Amino acid sequence: MTVPSPLQMVRTLHLMQDQIATGSTEAHIGQRGLLGVLDMRFMELAPEVWQRGKNVHAAVSFVLSGGNPGLLRKLLELGSSVVTENDRPLVEGALAYVEGREEAAYNALVSLDPRSFPPTMSAQLALVQSALVVRKDPAKSDELLDFVRLQAPGTLLEEAALRRQVFVASQTNRIEKFQYLATDYLRRFRHSVYAGNFRQRLASASTRIDFGQEKSRFDGFVEMMNELEPEARRDLYLLAARASVDQGFTKSARLLAEKAQELVEGDNVSASRAKLYRAASLITSPENIKSAVEDLRQIDRSLLAASDMTLLDSAIAMAGHIQTMPGSPVALSEKAKPLLTKAATEKTVDASDQAQGLEQLQALSKARDALSRVDKLIKNQASVTQ
Repeated sequence: MTVPSPLQMVRTLHLMQDQIATGSTEAHIGQRGLLGVLDMRFMELAPEVWQRGKNVHAAVSFVLSGGNPGLLRKLLELGSSVVTENDRPLVEGALAYVEGREEAAYNALVSLDPRSFPPTMSAQLALVQSALVVRKDPAKSDELLDFVRLQAPGTLLEEAALRRQVFVASQTNRIEKFQYLATDYLRRFRHSVYAGNFRQRLASASTRIDFGQEKSRFDGFVEMMNELEPEARRDLYLLAARASVDQGFTKSARLLAEKAQELVEGDNVSASRAKLYRAASLITSPENIKSAVEDLRQIDRSLLAASDMTLLDSAIAMAGHIQTMPGSPVALSEKAKPLLTKAATEKTVDASDQAQGLEQLQALSKARDALSRVDKLIKNQASVTQ
């Protein structure tokens, strides 16, 4: 019986892992069993097998794909006849990376040129390098992830690179690239085993963006959201709208809440939330404050979560302060006064500056309330990350 070469065994593993990117739960379940079988086969190979450089590279690829790190320790113990001086940084760095020794991995791997390796190995190395440099040099991380996607299209490596690159773009405020990459991921890898985790992180990233700054930014977000199922789309619009209110992104909050309102038919809870967020975004607008207060007063409090009830009370109270400022075109109805919270009534507002109303509303409604609900709001979330 012919024993498969290390390269053949790694290719078998990668073929299974690429099915994970297309949504095969069978491949995801079967991966563990295959890794166990390959672990034994790799460890049983004769020392002379490892005297060929391409087999050493296959061992590194195997370990970076979830294989037993003990294999690389074994190769290092076999000495320079197996791990040459040229390959030592790759082997030692990969071992350090999978064992969580980030500084050692950084020192060994970051200076290596991925382009000097075969395609799959080069993509794996670049993916690792991107993770190691992202905090110090996000632009370099982004460049490496571009390289991975070009080297390994349609594979789990590309899926992982795209998933990571979306959030590098959001953290560096490259909003157009963030939206383009997120849309690409949702179109091509929406069934990936890791797509649930992606959606969770996408929701978190979306809560930090002011979509009202530019029309193209909001239009791009809507295009991206159209790749989601209606229910998931509605929940993400609501989440982002709430976070926009909390952060004072009033135009963004209004636009997002209005998109949510298009998707709330038959769902009174979601409809109440959308109405609340839209109205809260309008209370600092002299033209809209009266209708906004009317909308706030019509909301059924029993349909709101505790944090949204606090927002409702704070919005009504703040609207009352704004309307009673000198020169305000409208006055708050006496009927609204019993709804004011004690905390809100104790606030004072500089009558010369209506903008302070918005600042106090932000102080009373914390963004972390919205962010903590991400896990509950986004559909199909997964607990596992790669």
